[in-house]
Amino acid sequence: MTELKYLIFFTVLFIGVPFNYVMARKFVQYEKLLWFLLIFFTANMVDINFISMENYRGTSKGFEIGMVDIVVFSLLAIVIGRKDEYPLKFPIGTTLYFFYFFFSLISIINSEIFIYSFFEIWKMIRMYIFFYVVYNMIQKFEEFNTLMLHISFISIFITLVVLKQKYLLGIFQTYGPFPHQNSLVMYMIVFGSLLLSFLLNNKKVKLYYWLAVFGGASIDIISTLSRGGMALFAFSISIIFLFSYSNKMSFRKLGITLLFIVLASGVLYKASDTILERLDSAPEESLDVRIVLAQAAQNMANDKILGIGLNNFGLKINPPYPYGNHIPRKDAYEKGGLVETIYLMIAAETGWHNLVVFICFLLYFYYKNIQNYFRLKGSEYRYIPLGIIGGLSAIYIQSTLEWALKQTNNFYQLMFIFALIGVVSRLIENQKEKDENRTI
Repeated sequence: MTELKYLIFFTVLFIGVPFNYVMARKFVQYEKLLWFLLIFFTANMVDINFISMENYRGTSKGFEIGMVDIVVFSLLAIVIGRKDEYPLKFPIGTTLYFFYFFFSLISIINSEIFIYSFFEIWKMIRMYIFFYVVYNMIQKFEEFNTLMLHISFISIFITLVVLKQKYLLGIFQTYGPFPHQNSLVMYMIVFGSLLLSFLLNNKKVKLYYWLAVFGGASIDIISTLSRGGMALFAFSISIIFLFSYSNKMSFRKLGITLLFIVLASGVLYKASDTILERLDSAPEESLDVRIVLAQAAQNMANDKILGIGLNNFGLKINPPYPYGNHIPRKDAYEKGGLVETIYLMIAAETGWHNLVVFICFLLYFYYKNIQNYFRLKGSEYRYIPLGIIGGLSAIYIQSTLEWALKQTNNFYQLMFIFALIGVVSRLIENQKEKDENRTI
């Protein structure tokens, strides 16, 4: 059965990629389909693991490759094929990502099991190729309208999966097509923020369609019953409402806000029983577990300058390694978990210096996005950086509590958003150059 799975996959790879390239070059709509699938497969992963180690409690459990990568290779062929018309460029932030990758790579010197580290290295390589392709695919602001439509379709799909889990399968904390409810929260905070910004700041949208899609995204987050997720989503949309009103007040925005409040009140009332049940049933030891794991991560980072080895936290949190000796265990066979913050995980596995690089990487794109927001004053596309401001603000904070950004779905989405920031920056510069040439 395994051999058949590999055969099917490689057949799709070596036949599907050339086929996609030819079809996309001939038909514009086929290229748009590939665009849709590129984003869709970041939400609904269809993949296989080579040398899979599913029992390992790490951030990567095999040499993963999936349908999203097939689409990436297809689009990579397309951007290479039209490089004469649109020259290929390295995305902004490439240097910082290289340093983050480099320090992650050299941490392997301290790995106990090298293959665990190479699982994560392979993931990081895939993420950069994805980042590179998205950055070089978008050449006009008008393409963002199609992109938002695709995001709306994917959000509807996720909402349908969530509603099925909640009302047909009776799942208490829904997770949609993702591996965990925290992954769903992080993913939908980003897309939900973009949807709200688009709804509030684009006069041409069909109001009830986009309000319904945004409402679905909100239901997805509420259905996870994630206390932190709901609070951070509220924080994100508050930022978007605030900036939208300060940008320009209108009766349309006021009407959308009032309608949103009415609908949100209804949803929260309907979900109030399960939300209260979740608050009452939340384990009291949850905070204690987070603290002792954070202490173990600091022990690792302080012990090894280069870190204890990429993707080796799940191994070295357990005996005979001393880093987790302070953690209470039911018996000698109980395995320790992963530290519940991506920041301390990076420090533990790859060193404090690499945590600094990673934070610089995150803050660089945050700064560039804010810069884009101010430079797009008066533009109909200002909704893009505004939605990203809200989304990134929330997930950066969420990452102090979760390591979901290392989940494949969320890692892809982060690199997708960073690519969009880079594209907006490039398009602004291109327009500036055109304007200067006209004045000469």
